[in-house]
Amino acid sequence: MLYTLHEAQRAILRPMSTWAEAMSQVYSHPYSPFSYAPFASRVSAGFELIYRFGKEYQKPAFGIREVEVDGVTVPVRKNVVLEKPFCRLLHFERQFPQEMSGRAPDPVVLAFAPLSGHHSSLLRDTVRTLLRNHDVYLTDWVDARMVPLSQGSFHLDDYVAYAIEFIRTLGPDVHVMSVCQPTVPVLAAVSIMATLDDPHQPRSMIMMGGPIDTRQSPTEVNQLAIQKPFQWFERNLIYRVPARYPGAGRAVYPGFLQHAGFIAMNPNRHTESHRDYYEDLVRGDMEDVEAHRRFYDEYNAVLDMPVEYYLDTIQTVFQKHLLPLGKWDVNFEGKVIRVNPAKITKVALFTIEGELDDISGVGQTSAAHGLCSGIPKSRQRHLTAEGAGHYGIFSGRRWREQIYPEVCDFIRKLPAAAKSRRAA
Repeated sequence: MLYTLHEAQRAILRPMSTWAEAMSQVYSHPYSPFSYAPFASRVSAGFELIYRFGKEYQKPAFGIREVEVDGVTVPVRKNVVLEKPFCRLLHFERQFPQEMSGRAPDPVVLAFAPLSGHHSSLLRDTVRTLLRNHDVYLTDWVDARMVPLSQGSFHLDDYVAYAIEFIRTLGPDVHVMSVCQPTVPVLAAVSIMATLDDPHQPRSMIMMGGPIDTRQSPTEVNQLAIQKPFQWFERNLIYRVPARYPGAGRAVYPGFLQHAGFIAMNPNRHTESHRDYYEDLVRGDMEDVEAHRRFYDEYNAVLDMPVEYYLDTIQTVFQKHLLPLGKWDVNFEGKVIRVNPAKITKVALFTIEGELDDISGVGQTSAAHGLCSGIPKSRQRHLTAEGAGHYGIFSGRRWREQIYPEVCDFIRKLPAAAKSRRAA
């Protein structure tokens, strides 16, 4: 019922939002006589706020059309390599000119985007930066309301299976980067591959701001998962997709509820941001205005999560801590396999945390080092990014200037162990 009411509210707000957008133009367009009236800039700014509060935010485009490589501007084409019911594997293919055809191939990076509310375009800056020196692939998770019921369910075990399939597809030379939530299923996937002595194990795991062990420096997000019983999440956060979507009838954790939770974590910060946006509009500071729009166009665009995956994650990761306790069993290819990171011996590990991360606290990601006891210390590295919050470790200036150089250096200095495995 709540999802249906939300859709009804959207239908009511849509024409009001369109009207507010038009009125904002009436009081700001240089060819409109109303733009020269007293207080026109404030009236226009007020209508602009109404428009943005009422508009529906669609999945943003990646917008990565070119990248500079070795001082040359190279076109980038986005291709779908694999298409699964709940995820697409994307390849951001750099189309080098003829004069660059002889350059040595760059390392392959498979980046796992979070399936935790936002679209994979949230990693736009991550991908754009990686493309300078790497051949980049990215998981693009499908909004669960767009997946028909006939495609079946999607559990945390299915995420692990997807991860293994994607890694196998790209071969043993791939470097796997997981951002936030995927650190858990990706570590499980590589652990299972190690247990099976899979020849396609990746060369490295780069884990950024993830909940490997949420008992370390618990955040507000972690506390909520612990304080509420499992049945509370089932009763209060799960709804069925309305009839107008392809996934009609599918039980999901709706994106609009996730968005409300994001806002509730830092209401003062968002209030101040919108107040500053209003004042920037009045002053005509368009650089800051565009920065605000870009951020909230991304932040306000959310997707629905499959109920099975969401509840599995709550229980496995946040309530029972099955991974760090060594009690997590995954159903893979008809077999129940215990996740044992200590089996990993051939894969290097680099963990990255933000000093000010309020979603995955300090120590939660680096806990992977204690679990991956089979990896030689010479092939392990950790970085705590000073002054970085959660988003700052994979997007923005700190990512580009402080963290990415470390990632690039880590990848480049790895011994070519994977080549001998491939030859074998």
